[in-house]
Amino acid sequence: MKSMLNPYLSFKGKTREAMEFYKSVFGGELTITTFADQQVPNAPADGVMHAQLAVDGKPILMGSDGMDSKELQGFSLSLSGEAGDELRDYFEKLSERGTITKPLEKESWGDEFGMVVDKFGIMWMVNISTPRAA
Repeated sequence: MKSMLNPYLSFKGKTREAMEFYKSVFGGELTITTFADQQVPNAPADGVMHAQLAVDGKPILMGSDGMDSKELQGFSLSLSGEAGDELRDYFEKLSERGTITKPLEKESWGDEFGMVVDKFGIMWMVNISTPRAA
């Protein structure tokens, strides 16, 4: 598997506090992007759109305040990486008898991103990374 599977948690307004706590526990590097950073309309400016805690350069935990409680409730599983064909295939297979809540498409941060609830009710987020210049 060339992609990575990561836990993705929703803390409903407490993501920054929670992720800073996990950083104090596990160490590593914490990056936080707010809704204001991405100019998301109708979202709390200081709300966390995406947070990632990486240890030894590898993500171990991600989270968000979520914009809508229907979108992210409690947890999601996140598949990410640069293996576009592999990740698109996973998205398609997870969608079978499931519900696509956000189509897989290019986003403001440059990656392809989509969300699907599988037939068992599990929320999956798929992010296909665009290679970044060094």
